[in-house]
Amino acid sequence: METSRRSVLKAGLASTAAVAGLSSPTSPTTAAATPLPQDPFTLGVACGDPWPDGFVLWTRLALNPLAENGLGGMPSRPYAVQWQVAIDERFHHVVRSGVAVARPEHAHSIHVTLEGLQPAREYWYRFRVDGRVSRVGRALTAPARGTTPRELAMSFVSCSQFEHGWFTAYRRLAEDRPDLVLHLGDYQYEYTKNTYVAPGGNVRDHDGPETTDLASYRQRHAQYKTDLDLQAAHAVAPWLVVWDDHEVDNNWADEIPEKPEEGFRERRAAAFQAYYENMPLRATSKPRGIDMQLYRRVKWGELATFHMLDTRQYRDDQGCGDGYKDCPAAVDPKRSITGSRQEKWLLDGFRRSDARWDILGQQVFFAQRDNTEGPAKLTSMDAWDGYVASSDRITRGWVDARVRNPVVLTGDVHAHWASDLKLDYDDPTSRTVGSELVCSSITSGGNGGDSASGSHPWLRWNPHLRFQNNLRGYVNTTITRESLVADFRCVRAVKTKDAEVFTRAQFTIEDRKPGLHQTADTPPTAAAALRTTPSINTIAWETERP
Repeated sequence: METSRRSVLKAGLASTAAVAGLSSPTSPTTAAATPLPQDPFTLGVACGDPWPDGFVLWTRLALNPLAENGLGGMPSRPYAVQWQVAIDERFHHVVRSGVAVARPEHAHSIHVTLEGLQPAREYWYRFRVDGRVSRVGRALTAPARGTTPRELAMSFVSCSQFEHGWFTAYRRLAEDRPDLVLHLGDYQYEYTKNTYVAPGGNVRDHDGPETTDLASYRQRHAQYKTDLDLQAAHAVAPWLVVWDDHEVDNNWADEIPEKPEEGFRERRAAAFQAYYENMPLRATSKPRGIDMQLYRRVKWGELATFHMLDTRQYRDDQGCGDGYKDCPAAVDPKRSITGSRQEKWLLDGFRRSDARWDILGQQVFFAQRDNTEGPAKLTSMDAWDGYVASSDRITRGWVDARVRNPVVLTGDVHAHWASDLKLDYDDPTSRTVGSELVCSSITSGGNGGDSASGSHPWLRWNPHLRFQNNLRGYVNTTITRESLVADFRCVRAVKTKDAEVFTRAQFTIEDRKPGLHQTADTPPTAAAALRTTPSINTIAWETERP
């Protein structure tokens, strides 16, 4: 008979408390304080930003996650939260422990920065407060500097609109057991219910108003994190997160909202604070008013360097009123999507790189994507196409620096895409200088639809675009010294719970050979019949809650 997760957690804490120093924590609460009446770990746990000797641990206490004031129904006082890190899932061997204070002014969130751990190692972590124990999360440290690991399993995702479907893709990602997850933006959406409706209707509703102040952003983050599938994805591996637009406002650009509104600077500051409170980010990303340092670099030994970009906070406003346009502003050399400081940081990173793979984790479509056949060129003003000079400087930067294997990862567009990257997209014979992989949405846009590879009409006049599919899902990658293999994972429907996942297509990028090679393709008729078997590593996450 299987022992329950609750029994294991309680037994583990009891047996290790004396060794770990957790038996009598220094608490900011008084002895007469009323105990918490129920489980406060309703939002799960998370780990992020791994480095060779540590990572960030996160949780947030909430008795009533949907409380209108955004404070999760917690009493307005601090709580001492115990944490443990072990080298085994049952916590027989605890290697680090301590106490962090969850304060009401930070919506009872905590960020624990761990150092002094062993590189390239799997760890397990959990939290405890007031006799209540969280679920267990899995963490990994990055490999030591100067080492090249044999393999990295990395997944990336974007665009999870809570109302448009069930977060099944998050659970399937957790079952695939990656070592690292990149979230490329649109983690949440700002709209009130019945404002952004998927084809055929929504399956559930947002609580609260459109997010414009700190209380509403906190409430919205909490609602998303109550989803057990999202909690499973957070608990399976460390995450690297960056935002796109909907964490603040659709298509915002620096201090300019999509539509004129008073108080946008205050709205942006509130969104930034709530984002930090709800993500496993280092203290260096703690916001200061309307500013937040989100672009950063994470190394996975000498196998891969992840350059995580912010293409919202510093960009010039979209040209010609946004949308798909033939717009003179798009080619203005003075305009930038990254801002000059971030661009210099990125180009310096290219010049100093010693990685086998340099990977840009960012938000919007990088390759040229003309949506009309003929001499006119109509491209998206919200993507890198709206900032052609910026795109050209970055591309030429990695070419001039002789970056060994540049790969751009992208979200935003609610469909899978794969592209070869060029210095001159108007000359189809020009050499390929990199690759772009675009993940579909987790749910945004509803079910979507399948189609044969190569059938999308834009591929005819954009020959560097190699693949498109409109089902929902995520991308798994396997990164080795010799290649990067990308599996485009799809769920058949997001309006039906617990849909199976299958690999719609697979592409390989070989070391020192820029460009994509399709190595597998599942035709739509075959994909419809696929049934997947859970991995032997699948964790019964539902039983982990104490």
